[in-house]
Amino acid sequence: MATYLLRRLIIAIPSLLGISAILFTILALAPGDPFAEMAANPNVPPEIREAIRASFGLNDPIGMRYLRWLSALAQGDWGFSFASRIDVDDLILQRVPTTLFIVGSSQILALCIAFPVGTFAATRPYSIFDQIANTLAFVGFSLPTFFTGLLFILLFSVKLDWLPFVYRSDIAATGWHWYWEMFRQAIMPITVLGLFQAASYTRYVRSAVLDVVRLDYVTTARAKGLSERTVTLRHITRNALIPVVTMVALQMPAVFGGAIVTEQIFRIPGIGSLLIGAILANDTPVIMSVTFVFTCLVVLFNLIADLLYGWLDPRISFG
Repeated sequence: MATYLLRRLIIAIPSLLGISAILFTILALAPGDPFAEMAANPNVPPEIREAIRASFGLNDPIGMRYLRWLSALAQGDWGFSFASRIDVDDLILQRVPTTLFIVGSSQILALCIAFPVGTFAATRPYSIFDQIANTLAFVGFSLPTFFTGLLFILLFSVKLDWLPFVYRSDIAATGWHWYWEMFRQAIMPITVLGLFQAASYTRYVRSAVLDVVRLDYVTTARAKGLSERTVTLRHITRNALIPVVTMVALQMPAVFGGAIVTEQIFRIPGIGSLLIGAILANDTPVIMSVTFVFTCLVVLFNLIADLLYGWLDPRISFG
């Protein structure tokens, strides 16, 4: 296992370097100037502006700037935010817990819905339950999160006045009341993301279970007199999880990307809103750092998927 992990990490390094070089080059060549606001200010002389640009190395060749960024990153320096005037790593660490809470909770909700619904529908194909589950899955997958988010706001915030539609990190409360208010304001974004992912996962789970339920060893298990619950849990679900694990692991970076829209709708102070604000302000150090984090997530969840294969299927060896 340790040898396999080391080998995968070594293979991941050239991929991360190549992707980071491409991202850095695209951002460096993109139109826009992080000091455009300063340029429009008549109180700032041009020589002062150029001196500031030179201090950040923005006039240097792209290759030199990339090597300087890579060297600083290796030492734990993620750069300096032009817009927020603080270090990028501090800025990201302020936003990460909120995003992880929303995305993590939504994924737990999605999996808790998709696995039982998809399995139950697949073991009873073309039944009323299967048809209803398929219909709801297609509807849920077709509706974008910004549409369902606005519907939730109109219904539960505007019409019924049950839940707040603006996510606040500075709740003026203490004790259990603080936890309750945090839970109330997180219900809608978690549900919007969770239902959207659950619709997609349900289709994959149903398809995977249908492929397994027709295999000979499942028929043999039933012929031995095992209960349907034992056959489903021990012989069907575990083997059907292998392709589902692949899909869920590879979907996680896309989930973080999709959370950007949800964070904008509910004004959640997370990584998504940070990235949107950085793009609007041409804050390239923040954009580069956030996109590089998403790149690392792709590599990380690919590795997690491979490790879960070995746990689900003993035939897979990491040697």
